[in-house]
Amino acid sequence: MPSQPYRRASLLQSLPRALPLLTLALVLGGCASQLAYRDGRQLIEQDKVEAGLLRLKDAMSGEPGNAQYRATYLQARDRASTRYLEQAERQLAEGKAELALQGFERVLAFDPVNERARAGLRAVDMSERHDKLMAAASAHAEKGEFELARQKLQAILTERPGADKARLMLRELTEKSSPPAQESGLSKAFKQPITIEFRDAPLKQVFEVIARRSGLNFVFDKDVKTDQKASIFLKNSTVESAIYFLLMTNQLEQQVMDGNTILIYPNVTAKLKEYQEMTVKTFFLANAEAKLVANTLKTILKTRDVVVDEKLNLLIVRDSPEAIRLAERLIAVQDMPEAEVMLEVEILEIKRSRLLELGVAWPASVGLTPLSSSGGVGLTIRDLNNLNQKTIGISGVSATVNANKVDGDTNLLANPRIRVRNKEKAKIVIGDKVPVITTTISPGAGGFATESVSYVDVGLTLNAEPTIYLNNEVAIRVQLEVSNLVNQIQTKSGTTAYQIGTRQASTMLQLKDGENQVLAGLINNEERSTGNKLPGVGDLPILGRLFGSNRDDSQKTEIVLSITPHLIRNVQRPEASQSEFSAGTEGSFRRRPDMGARPPAQLPAVPGARPAAAPVPAGVPPQSAPALSAPAPAGVPPQSAPILPPPSGAVPQSIPAPETSPPPLQ
Repeated sequence: MPSQPYRRASLLQSLPRALPLLTLALVLGGCASQLAYRDGRQLIEQDKVEAGLLRLKDAMSGEPGNAQYRATYLQARDRASTRYLEQAERQLAEGKAELALQGFERVLAFDPVNERARAGLRAVDMSERHDKLMAAASAHAEKGEFELARQKLQAILTERPGADKARLMLRELTEKSSPPAQESGLSKAFKQPITIEFRDAPLKQVFEVIARRSGLNFVFDKDVKTDQKASIFLKNSTVESAIYFLLMTNQLEQQVMDGNTILIYPNVTAKLKEYQEMTVKTFFLANAEAKLVANTLKTILKTRDVVVDEKLNLLIVRDSPEAIRLAERLIAVQDMPEAEVMLEVEILEIKRSRLLELGVAWPASVGLTPLSSSGGVGLTIRDLNNLNQKTIGISGVSATVNANKVDGDTNLLANPRIRVRNKEKAKIVIGDKVPVITTTISPGAGGFATESVSYVDVGLTLNAEPTIYLNNEVAIRVQLEVSNLVNQIQTKSGTTAYQIGTRQASTMLQLKDGENQVLAGLINNEERSTGNKLPGVGDLPILGRLFGSNRDDSQKTEIVLSITPHLIRNVQRPEASQSEFSAGTEGSFRRRPDMGARPPAQLPAVPGARPAAAPVPAGVPPQSAPALSAPAPAGVPPQSAPILPPPSGAVPQSIPAPETSPPPLQ
């Protein structure tokens, strides 16, 4: 085997030959990366985004450390993603789900981790599911199955509250149909017409008659006293109303077991906890605060199981189905978008200055000075002895003619536009922040001084708090303050303090939408007059101007505030069905059945009783059927239960006795 020194020597000899090859490879790689970068940019400019991004990725692979290649790639990818996503979301809003799906998939092709595109795919799936629900709701509505159609629409609005088509169809169904049944799983027999009259009859017997008439099955809890006496008198009513009044007047409750079976149990706390089903529902709030809505549910519905998630602004409620339906109505009223107003403010500062200076400024004093005649610097006694006109100098003899007038008008205008929510404060500050230095000296012999700087707003400060009313009027609480620097004061310690002049105004306005109000009168008026005159002659009416000078300075500053509210969104008044609805009683949220007019129905009776004759309209063949009557209890004289006559021109209705006996009630 060759020795180690021999290997090292061979490597050193081959290195000079390999260097040119390595250099050539690097040069070719750099040229390829530059070419890929240039091609990628050209393709992107030609709207061939996918191909251009692939070429930019090739350039990045060739030179991983080139920051320019990476920045260009990321910018091009983000711009393309934003453009395609906005287009796809717009297409989805227009109902073009197929085109939107292609757009989201196109973004995921070059940006697989784009969360917005993934959310778009989920939105497309939801839209397709909602379209199927809308089609099913339309089919149910055409067949007259309003409750089933309402369930489909409610499912759509739960997932997407802004679905206008579903909301419009739900409103139309609500106008066309009667209020929904208490339980959606009940059969159509629950709405059958019935006329029933019992006085002090056993409760079990009354339910047996209702069961024969409607085909419903009733199961009784072991604690229900089926032999207790019950009285009920209903004419032209429904099976639902009969059951409702029997339960309410006998302190009973019901639990729907299936489409045709109802469980009857005592209305006591222990039985309610045992039989009453609970529903858990999550409410995602768009506008209202979860805490406020939770307080409403706890106050109105006495709901204890309420979980508030402030981060997601949602509520989780666990309660009976009746309470959940009431909670939906309450939340629909509270979860409304808040009103907003645009305040258009114009702030005008008008400053007028007038300066008039006219006259002759005569000298106020004259100085006489002896002159030295010896050429020396100082005066000698000889100079004082020889004082005459030649040896006395005079100074201060000068006069100035003033004829000056200056007029100035200054308008400083600010026109901010600020959008404010209802009962929120808006603040506008136009000016400067003046530093105020405060010096603090610590106590003690070795104390030291520290300085702190705080800032004071000097200029114009406007605070506005709007309150929006339903009649398109806006009440605005306005506070305006205008301040300016008047003087600087130097303290003994060397600290500079400022004297600040201020003008304030506070008021409450109530304006209509688009109405303008101008607030003026914050005036600062200064007039100064100074004069320099010769005594006596300077006070003469006209000639005095030649022997004196007057200066008249007048400055007037006025602040004018103009404010105009423009309503962006007013307070939304809820519909009548949402603002007022039945909420049951204090102890139960049972919904009262529909009390609308019903077609006349015959009185159920027990087999074996003599049927009462019913009038037969002219032209209709007579029909007879055994009627059911309630047996009179012990101690009460027997009474026949008459069958109510039908309205004029209608065929009489009768309730035939069943051929086979009904199943025994438990």
